[in-house]
Amino acid sequence: MTLTVTRPGVEQAAPGRRERSRLREALWAYAFIAPTGLGLLVFYLWPVLQTAYFSLTKWGAFGGHTWTGLDNYLRLLQDPEVGRALVNTLTYTALGLAAIPLAIVFAAFLNTRGLRGVGVYRTLFFLPVVTMPVAVAMVWRWLYNGDYGLINHLLSLVGVDGPNWVADPDTALYALVVVGVWSSLGYNLIIFLAGIQGIPKEYYEAASIDGAGPVRQFFKVTIPLLSPTAFFVSVVSVIGSLQLFDLVFVMSGSGAAARANPAYPRLQTVVQLFYDRAFVTNDRGYAAAIVMMLLVIIIALTAVQFRLQRRWVHYG
Repeated sequence: MTLTVTRPGVEQAAPGRRERSRLREALWAYAFIAPTGLGLLVFYLWPVLQTAYFSLTKWGAFGGHTWTGLDNYLRLLQDPEVGRALVNTLTYTALGLAAIPLAIVFAAFLNTRGLRGVGVYRTLFFLPVVTMPVAVAMVWRWLYNGDYGLINHLLSLVGVDGPNWVADPDTALYALVVVGVWSSLGYNLIIFLAGIQGIPKEYYEAASIDGAGPVRQFFKVTIPLLSPTAFFVSVVSVIGSLQLFDLVFVMSGSGAAARANPAYPRLQTVVQLFYDRAFVTNDRGYAAAIVMMLLVIIIALTAVQFRLQRRWVHYG
């Protein structure tokens, strides 16, 4: 039989040392995340709070502002231009989701075994993502030109008289959607390609043993297991589409030049309307109310997406 003799106070001291060790680890953890937290506070949270305050004020021509309460938000409800810009933005967002199924199909194609030049195809698809949006918009503005654009020139070779795509109210928004889908396709494709390559091959082998061909495997194995990736891409795509500005700004212009465009009512988005009110007409309080409305819409749609993902997203 062995007796263990401990000095008084040793057992009581051990918990104290453990607490100090935990406190030291917590302090180091907070020290490491402090720069990121400070950056989020200064560059994200504070601007949001400041914009919310400005949305309750009216700005003068020389920068001074006065408190007006909810006047700007009441004005939003009565402004037909806000409603038109919101409808255009939501339409563009809904149509732009077509990039997701296209990206899935192209990703599955690029994942085909024995396909030559996969690296070249990936580069070509991803090239618009690393190109400046302004440069993309300028190129497409030339392509869409009704007088000397390449698209109408090619259509004229087969006897078709193409419209002035960006200046025609019937085609302007859809032409913009084509540019948006084309420019976002490469980013979505790379994400889906990574998701497909992460699917265990055993699932495809089991499906092949059961007699499933490539098409059936795509719909019964690839699509369900890609649903978490599709959910992520859909959330990011909706948020990005709701903030559309650069393509519209370059392709249609701003201020008097943009309003001279017959298709201006079909091209105006919420962010462009915010820019026009904040920097063209200098109505910054009203512009802040517009962007706060957009923030609420983004939060609401994201919450709806997270709610609905329980029905169609399969984890594991």
